[in-house]
Amino acid sequence: MNFELRVKDITQYLETIAPLAYQENYDNAGLIVGYAETPVTGILLALDSTEAIIDEAIAKGCNLVVAHHPIVFKGLKKLNGNNYIERTVIKAIKNDIAIYAIHTNLDNVSGGVNFMIAEKIGLQNVQILAKKNQNPEIGSGAVGHLTESMTASHFLSYLKTKMNLSVVRHTAIGENPISKVAVCGGSGGFLLNDAIMAQADVFVTADYKYHEFFDADNQILICDIGHYESEVFTKELLLRFLSKKFANFAVKLAQTNTNPISYYH
Repeated sequence: MNFELRVKDITQYLETIAPLAYQENYDNAGLIVGYAETPVTGILLALDSTEAIIDEAIAKGCNLVVAHHPIVFKGLKKLNGNNYIERTVIKAIKNDIAIYAIHTNLDNVSGGVNFMIAEKIGLQNVQILAKKNQNPEIGSGAVGHLTESMTASHFLSYLKTKMNLSVVRHTAIGENPISKVAVCGGSGGFLLNDAIMAQADVFVTADYKYHEFFDADNQILICDIGHYESEVFTKELLLRFLSKKFANFAVKLAQTNTNPISYYH
């Protein structure tokens, strides 16, 4: 089966889990570089597709990179290596490596990115936070309950451990215990009101700006854990999906840290 497996076999399977139709209108999920008919030698799973990830794919004999974030969001008018996007695409093409992105379509399905975050935190009875068209299996964010309530201080320490965090940016710690938790991987500020409406005690997300923290208005604890940190476990989720379908095929987790943000301690 290995030599017959083609790029389209992988992508079509992933699209049964997260159909491209479920991506947001600004997104660019799908096959970005490469041919659907190309035989696959190995798959590298990554959060981002960067030059370093392409190098890792080459070193590991993988000619398909499946990444959460698309390397190309807007149309490329030139392809001459002037920025990291163009250099990544050029390197992939020169080395016959296909790049596939499974982004907001994987965010927006039950069992997707946000459910992986909920699993890492140990939430129970997890549901979509903001449903689309009343379909309980499609929508943004996730919400669930801790197995036991805890103080806000304890929760912050617990969150840091479970999500392997260097730092958590958060609003003021209140007296109320933490039991119900809303989550959204990446830039989830648009779901704050949904988290409050769901009566969540805390909202775990990323990319919060200074003034946006005021929007908590003492109704909820906002925890900004970082974009990379909130979604890096998506690689493990993709490995789980692909290992079920292609059990004997070479599917590898990228070891390259693509986080553009560093923390000085």
